[in-house]
Amino acid sequence: MNETIDPVWAWAEYQPTAHEPWDVRRAAHLFRRAGFGATRAELHAAVEAGSAATVDSIMQSTTEPSEFLKEVDALATATLATGDVQKLSAWWAYRMLATPAQLLEKMTLFWHGHFATSAAKVDDAQLMFAQNNLLREQALGDFSALLLEISRDPAMLVYLDSASNRKAHPNENYAREIMELFCLGEGNYTEQDIRELARCFTGWEIKREKFRFNRYQHDTGPKNVLGESGKFGGEKGVEIVAAQDAAPLFIATKLVTFFVMEEPQPTEDLIAPLAQELRDNDMQIAPVVRRILSSNLFCSNMAIGRKVRSPVEFAIGFLRSLEGSTNSYELAENLKTLGQGLLYPPSVKGWDGGRTWINSSTLLGRSNLIRHLLDSDKTRFGRESLADYLRSQGAQKFDDVIDLFEETLFAVKIPSAARDRVRQLAGNSGGEDKLKDAVHALCTLPEFQLG
Repeated sequence: MNETIDPVWAWAEYQPTAHEPWDVRRAAHLFRRAGFGATRAELHAAVEAGSAATVDSIMQSTTEPSEFLKEVDALATATLATGDVQKLSAWWAYRMLATPAQLLEKMTLFWHGHFATSAAKVDDAQLMFAQNNLLREQALGDFSALLLEISRDPAMLVYLDSASNRKAHPNENYAREIMELFCLGEGNYTEQDIRELARCFTGWEIKREKFRFNRYQHDTGPKNVLGESGKFGGEKGVEIVAAQDAAPLFIATKLVTFFVMEEPQPTEDLIAPLAQELRDNDMQIAPVVRRILSSNLFCSNMAIGRKVRSPVEFAIGFLRSLEGSTNSYELAENLKTLGQGLLYPPSVKGWDGGRTWINSSTLLGRSNLIRHLLDSDKTRFGRESLADYLRSQGAQKFDDVIDLFEETLFAVKIPSAARDRVRQLAGNSGGEDKLKDAVHALCTLPEFQLG
């Protein structure tokens, strides 16, 4: 399909039309993709403000208030004191639920999947916490700077065995992945480039949980990396990789897949203007993210409802759109069961995403997760019960509840037959249990899996 998309039209700024108006549906789409969701009140305020102003607000809301930072830092200190990395996953789940800077957290999740590092191997809460903060600090900044910092990050050094890279036996793991998975993609380097780049990284190690350069273990001889020759160290090696023409195209493609659509894969022609934007802005991420979120393609029916929700988007989106809170440790455990354990990506490739999120096992798991959230005495909605919260939102009858869910949580319309089934589940009693049954049924519809 995207072979017929005009790139000029695709990345031009969206202007509302009668056919594609700026409405609640598009506002909800923007908040789902640039964050984890929004309440009905936030969506209606966004419609009133207009599309351009809403994107501006999202892009500007990337600094977390000091009070929030104090709260999450205190929680992190208590969590790190336990040394339990799984508790750190719960801390991050809480942060996603509570942050007022949703785009910042969504981009932190993006980079975590891109520079995938698993606590299953690192097994050090402090190192994983430091990497998580690094990704957040650099999330919308200079990609080249982020690439250098992640290359020297202790958690990454452990994960890809770079901390044991010695001149007598260069370890090629990181050299391969920085080119294949982090920056250039297959076909844009040779096996010889990998061997030469690995020599650049010799002597990089960890001392007292910090990066250290051991000059006695560094190969000081001349190297030839991607056509450049010299007695390079690791920093110069990273710089050469980041300067390749393939880098902006590779990163822009990953951003479009993350924010716009996973299928079909975007063509090089479609991505070219965004790659040029990255080059023109010295690999700054924020300008290209803004352009994507403001674009015709992003706001079109080719993007809305064209992605499968990841487990994080599924669970955090459900709670955030209904002002929900819950036991973060149980939430993190449920996310892991569904295949997206925070800080536990399955491999250096991260999560495959897309249709791989959905199978008979994960669909049952998603159903069980929503059921658990609804039944748990730790879950509150706007600090109230579900029934009280929905009434406070003007949902007095069950048809109102369905409308509220469709507006805030569904990327596509709920089929009339599904509405009828859910309405029957709710019954006429209006009791809390019937309401939970009906809400659970809504969240297990195939349409709810799309974001």
